[in-house]
Amino acid sequence: MRGIFTLFILLAATLGYAQDSPDIRTAIFAGGCFWCMEPPYDKVNGVLETTSGYSGGHVKNPSYDQVSAGGTGHAEVVQVKYDANKVSYSELLNIFWHNVDPFDAGGQFCDRGDQYRAEIFYGNEEEKKLAEESKKKVEAELGKKVVTQIKPAATFYPAEAYHQDYYQRNPLRYKYYRFRCGRDQRLEEVWGKGKGKSKS
Repeated sequence: MRGIFTLFILLAATLGYAQDSPDIRTAIFAGGCFWCMEPPYDKVNGVLETTSGYSGGHVKNPSYDQVSAGGTGHAEVVQVKYDANKVSYSELLNIFWHNVDPFDAGGQFCDRGDQYRAEIFYGNEEEKKLAEESKKKVEAELGKKVVTQIKPAATFYPAEAYHQDYYQRNPLRYKYYRFRCGRDQRLEEVWGKGKGKSKS
């Protein structure tokens, strides 16, 4: 009987049912429109999934209409589920920085308001340390004070289904929005051409 049970556990792990591995972790980043923060992470080996949502506010189970109107305290965020054996938190931070404007305290790109702020939500002291160190490196590299916030992780609420993988399901609308918002143009101004951002 014990042999059958062991075989079942091994089979479950092989099929991906073992979800409690300490190497499978989550990270939460706010970088303006959450549609635009999914693509750069989805391309990374070791990232298992990305989920658009809301975090950092005081209203339970907020809707898109509530968050986008402002006043709930939430930011649009992307939750990144990843395998720490394949990609590190520091690498995720590097991707984050190269996909935001770290000097904008009023939102990101064409999206204005606190709900579109850039923010790193750390889950533990090690992540906090890495985030703060990465912020200092960005300030040294770019020679300006970074206004991006670093705060403790708060409750994450997944966004409505129609927001998930928007760039894949509505590629033309997504590309038009991204172009109209001037996101890539501003990223090139800040970081230089082809420095880690994603136009997908």
